[in-house]
Amino acid sequence: MTTNADGPQTRPRRRTPAGAAVLREDVTEAIRAAVFEELAAVGYARMSIEGIARRAGVGKTAVYRRWRSKLHLVLDIVAAIAVQGLPAPETGSLEGDLRVLYEVTSRALRHPVASQIIPDLQAEAARNPEIAEAVQKALRDGQEGVALTIVAAAKQRGEVSEGADGELALDLISGPLYWRSVVIRNPKLPKGYLDALARSTAAAIKAL
Repeated sequence: MTTNADGPQTRPRRRTPAGAAVLREDVTEAIRAAVFEELAAVGYARMSIEGIARRAGVGKTAVYRRWRSKLHLVLDIVAAIAVQGLPAPETGSLEGDLRVLYEVTSRALRHPVASQIIPDLQAEAARNPEIAEAVQKALRDGQEGVALTIVAAAKQRGEVSEGADGELALDLISGPLYWRSVVIRNPKLPKGYLDALARSTAAAIKAL
């Protein structure tokens, strides 16, 4: 039996060069999942490396080998969300694309973990510039790429003027759901709300 940076292994492995740490990907993913669960359960202020390690079923050293503090751990997780982004819909119309985007986004924001984590991190962002920058990037980049792709496709189809303000379009697209779900924290949507929102937003963007 051999060992690596995260514990014993049952299958023989090649000897690791001196000074190098082998970080198992399954352990890394277990820690990341534990961070989301811990944030949702206790919030950032009460979150601890000990609690994360316990949820992940690993020792504290396995966490510290990857991140030197809970702040850097959370910043890494938030940055990863920004990179993933959302899929850009291709329905053939601006209103149709917006409707799909709103459906995906509303489901994500209604998720119990997301509904707890996002407001908590925003509260911490008011006190911590590093978290503020990371949260802003995650929330903005996650929406910006797909929203601007939708607007660009609408311009190519002639639905939207070539001179339409992309930044204003992004605000029109992203604002309503975040207002409901994150600011006033009322994720339950009235019947037909997403249809009406897609229709109204499409009309507003076309008028830019």
